[in-house]
Amino acid sequence: MKETHACTLATLATLACSPMATPRARLIAIRRLCRLLSQEREALYDELLALRRQANKLRTFLPFTAERLDDLKWQEAVLGDDLDGIELRLANIGRVLMGSSKRMTKAIGFDGLCDLLNINPAHRETARRAGHSTLTKLAYACQEDSADRHDEVWKDRPLFNALHAAR
Repeated sequence: MKETHACTLATLATLACSPMATPRARLIAIRRLCRLLSQEREALYDELLALRRQANKLRTFLPFTAERLDDLKWQEAVLGDDLDGIELRLANIGRVLMGSSKRMTKAIGFDGLCDLLNINPAHRETARRAGHSTLTKLAYACQEDSADRHDEVWKDRPLFNALHAAR
């Protein structure tokens, strides 16, 4: 993880846990934290796939490449541990969100929540009619970031990623 990412993550975590922060500020910090963790997870996963492709190419030249393959396996293990750590952090955030979903929704309100989650105004009425009135229901109903999204790309929904990791 880059040093700037680590500092940003620490700052966002401090803000999200601060008792002086408003519910809106907490949700903004949590969303940004989840977005950074999701981006880091995606980058590590891409790197892990590249290592595996490289290892598969080297296997054809065994036993001459055995030492290099051992090195790649070690790197894969390290990346796997990093991925597990990020997944655990996302899962913990998701559990916190599940536990405080109704409280945050009550404190922020449905329209405020839709504003913070960047939900398209056209989708708000549909969500309201479907009964998606809490933070977790809105995030799971593929509504998060619907104002910016032109296609159904699951990677762009940070709270969904956290809630999904917690399940």
